[in-house]
Amino acid sequence: MLQLTHKNVHNYFKINGYHLTADELRRVGYDYIKEGDANDRAIGEFLLDWFDDKDYIEMRTSGTTGLPKVVKLQKQAMIQSALATGDFFELEPRDKALLCLPVKFIAGKMMLVRSFILGLDLDIVDPSTHPLALNTTKYDFVAMVPLQVQNSIEALQNVKKLIVGGAKMDSSLEEKVLPLKTEVYETYGMTETITHIAARRVGENVFTVLPNVKIVQDDRGCLVITVDTISEEPIVTNDLVEIIREDQFIFLGRIDNVVNSGGVKLIPEQIEAKLIDKINSRFFVTGIPDTVLGEKLILVIEGEKQDFATDFFDVLDKYEKPKEIVFVPKFKENENGKLLRKPSLV
Repeated sequence: MLQLTHKNVHNYFKINGYHLTADELRRVGYDYIKEGDANDRAIGEFLLDWFDDKDYIEMRTSGTTGLPKVVKLQKQAMIQSALATGDFFELEPRDKALLCLPVKFIAGKMMLVRSFILGLDLDIVDPSTHPLALNTTKYDFVAMVPLQVQNSIEALQNVKKLIVGGAKMDSSLEEKVLPLKTEVYETYGMTETITHIAARRVGENVFTVLPNVKIVQDDRGCLVITVDTISEEPIVTNDLVEIIREDQFIFLGRIDNVVNSGGVKLIPEQIEAKLIDKINSRFFVTGIPDTVLGEKLILVIEGEKQDFATDFFDVLDKYEKPKEIVFVPKFKENENGKLLRKPSLV
């Protein structure tokens, strides 16, 4: 059996209703670069990069596993990632898919690659916070960030399977999508892993890894990922996890966010999960320097100052209770909509 290469385009692949070959996609790429807006140009540049003679593309990482940097992603590894996604989510040729993410990021690029390789019937819309507005098309497979999901709850009735990435889904958003017939999955991954390597069905807390992914913990308790089809070296993350079995784990929080208060190590994400039903605004907990404790745990809330009942922190353990509440008019985010904790305090 011949191995798929980046020059292969599935016979059933469509883009916005049209069957296109690799040569035709290159011509479309030129048109997008010449006449399109910023997202169109990103699509055009990726099409030309994908179908050229190089065996890799260059991507800038978000800094999930360290400082942001430019990495070379092997096209064959991207193909294997697409096949693993198709296997995990049981995607079939001719399935209708929607690309509503910016193609400058890996998640948007991979929706194109999956469509080329798996033979998906792909629609492309401009990235926006309301991607399904005025759209009545029924889709088998869609990828969104949490803000897009938040603004598309009613329209999700037209989506069979939805994957959500870029930032963590909070419990209030999960409660909104749970009653839907849509299969909603939060994904776990990063640029270095060529988008997701694991997913969990909303309503559950366990991530299951995709085919050919191996996971272990390092001596810090952080996740180490091995995917032979993607990287020769293990990918070491800063994500604290609990490994349930060889193919499943629970995400606990980022080691970068851990607060050492008086010798007690506190995981902000675990504390935030206990407070989610008590605070209507966006919030996070973090540590700030303290002469006595080393770090003092504080609660940071977006918006106007408000008062809370005396029993507000009763859901928390003794050491988890913040020493101070800080109100910030507007949180800062990165381009993916991911909350930037420390910069939001400046």
